[in-house]
Amino acid sequence: MSERHRMADEELEVWAYRLEAKAPMDVLVTAVENYAGGLVLASSFGAEDVVLIDMLHKLAPTIPVFYLDTNKHFPETYDTRDRLAERYGTSFIQVLPELTLEEQAQKHGDKLWERDPNLCCQLRKVKPLEKVLSGYQAWITGIRREQSPTRANAKKVEWDDKFGLVKFNPLADWTQAQVWEYIHAYGVPYNPLHDRNYPSIGCSVCTRAVLPGQDPRSGRWAGHEKTECGLHK
Repeated sequence: MSERHRMADEELEVWAYRLEAKAPMDVLVTAVENYAGGLVLASSFGAEDVVLIDMLHKLAPTIPVFYLDTNKHFPETYDTRDRLAERYGTSFIQVLPELTLEEQAQKHGDKLWERDPNLCCQLRKVKPLEKVLSGYQAWITGIRREQSPTRANAKKVEWDDKFGLVKFNPLADWTQAQVWEYIHAYGVPYNPLHDRNYPSIGCSVCTRAVLPGQDPRSGRWAGHEKTECGLHK
């Protein structure tokens, strides 16, 4: 893998312009052709991510896929991971926090996610992500513009200032309907919590079902002024 470098803004703008009207698979082709040796897919095993796992398996099955294991995921999430691994004959890189839940409780107090969810996410998600991404030149995410106002301006390729590498968002312009059309068309395994009004699935202690008409991410960190875990701007 070649040394990481900051891509020129002008070059990224040209890429983003050319990819804007392209399908997700075309974006993935661009990512693989340019960063095959230093490319990784981040997955939470949500609907968007299982679509990307399926697409990437068809295109370049050796590209690694990692997940941030906070040790607080729903049992259904771990089961979805296992079903995907069996379906595609692969394994996913488990990325763990530096502190176990017991060590975190000793240092910061019990149930940190209730008192300071930002710090909890920083310890169990952001820091582990920073560490794993340091070994790559580019990463692929499943973020979509319609998911939330904070993601509304996501480009299909952009520079990730926070983690210092190129970021590909192949599904940026897809709707929720398109995601599910793909899942059903190709029989992609997905988290059954989606069928129980969990459109966005995080840790079991911080995620609840949403009511019809509510913002899809309103079930995350309910009761807190928080809609992002800090992985994306």
